[in-house]
Amino acid sequence: MKNLVIPDFPTGCAALPVAQRVVHLPVEGAELTGDLVIPAGATGVVLFAHGSGSSRYSPRNQHVARMVQDAGMATILFDLLTDAEEEEDAFTNNLRFNIELLAARLVGATRWVRQLPALQNLGIGYFGASTGAAAALVAAAELPDVIRAVVSRGGRPDLAGPALRRVSAPTLLIVGGQDHLVIQLNREACARLRCAKRLVTVPGATHLFEETGALDQVGQLAAEWFKAHLSPAPP
Repeated sequence: MKNLVIPDFPTGCAALPVAQRVVHLPVEGAELTGDLVIPAGATGVVLFAHGSGSSRYSPRNQHVARMVQDAGMATILFDLLTDAEEEEDAFTNNLRFNIELLAARLVGATRWVRQLPALQNLGIGYFGASTGAAAALVAAAELPDVIRAVVSRGGRPDLAGPALRRVSAPTLLIVGGQDHLVIQLNREACARLRCAKRLVTVPGATHLFEETGALDQVGQLAAEWFKAHLSPAPP
């Protein structure tokens, strides 16, 4: 793995209203690009793992990220695939469902976050959408002493497979009330989870939560979940 690239945040950045940087996260076999935002007095940090065919520029994840930031959490939205891999995947659709690869990238990014001075004493959570939710759950199972909370939006937690039984972080599954197939998949996955868990359906919402007010409900649920579980970690 390459040496860590730590962004040069100014001394006392926690006193600033918001510290924001584009960051580069070296992981095994790749370097990922992300957008890091640290609000003043942040009490936790949430890594966003987007779903298949999406990116860190997803307006849905960005909307939720802003609500999480308003609740006092730092956020980092990054792409789990490189630009070259995204181009390849646009034709093959192979990498977006490679949960093992995506989870390994998320684990690598988490280790990078833990070495960033501005964040190293904060509790860490994952927000995953679609296949990113499965990657988040697998990564959480790999890092039981690190990850304190997981939220899934319209996710495919069933794709986490046997890792579901090893997840210890409190997990919130959010599904659109009209996303019937995904509701069933989430119910089955929720039954396999042995951690603190909750399954919430947003009435009238479809898979992408494009209905008026639906995404605001997702953001509020996520922010409350992270605020409850991401207390500052001991040094």
